[in-house]
Amino acid sequence: MAQTMDGPDARTRAGDLTGFEAVMRQHERLVLVTALRLLGNIEDAKDVSQEVFLRLYRNLGKVEAEKNYPAWLYRVTVNLCHDVGRKRRPSVAVEDVLELVSGAADPQQTLTGAERQRVLQMSLRALSEKERAALVLRDLEGLSTEEVARALGSSEATVRSQISKARVKMRDFVERYFRRRV
Repeated sequence: MAQTMDGPDARTRAGDLTGFEAVMRQHERLVLVTALRLLGNIEDAKDVSQEVFLRLYRNLGKVEAEKNYPAWLYRVTVNLCHDVGRKRRPSVAVEDVLELVSGAADPQQTLTGAERQRVLQMSLRALSEKERAALVLRDLEGLSTEEVARALGSSEATVRSQISKARVKMRDFVERYFRRRV
C-alpha cells in the first residue's frame, strides 16, 4: 500500500484503515510539532493532533483534490490551534523545562537554554495568531513563503508582511526582556 508525500492512495481514500495509519505515521510529527509550536503546551498539541487526523479521516475524499497534501494538514492544524488559543491561554509546560534541565551535563548551560526557550515561547504568545502561524510555518517548519500562503489561505505578500512584523515584534520583545533582567 504505497503512500506518497502528496497524500493518501486510492485505497486509503476509500477508507482502508491500514493505509490511513500509514498516512498518520508519516505526518504525525509534522502536525504535533506545528501544534506544539503554536500552542506552547504539549497536552493541547496532542489534542489538536488527534482532531486533525479525525478530520483527515472524515475528509479523505476531499483531500484527494488538494494539490498540496501537507498544506491541508498545516491549514487544519493552524485553524484548530486558533480555536484552542481562543479558549485557553497558551503556556510553557513545566515538564518541557524539567526535561531540558534533567538531560544536560552543565546546569548553567541548561538553564540558559531553558530560559531562551521560555523567552521564545513568551515572544510567540505576544504575536497575533496570524503572525504566529506565518512565522512558525516559515521559520520553524521551514516551509517556503508560497507553501505558507497556501496553508494559510492568503497571498505571499501578506505572508511576507506578517513574518516581517512578527520578527520585529519578537526581536523587540527579547530585547526588552533581557534589558529588564540586567
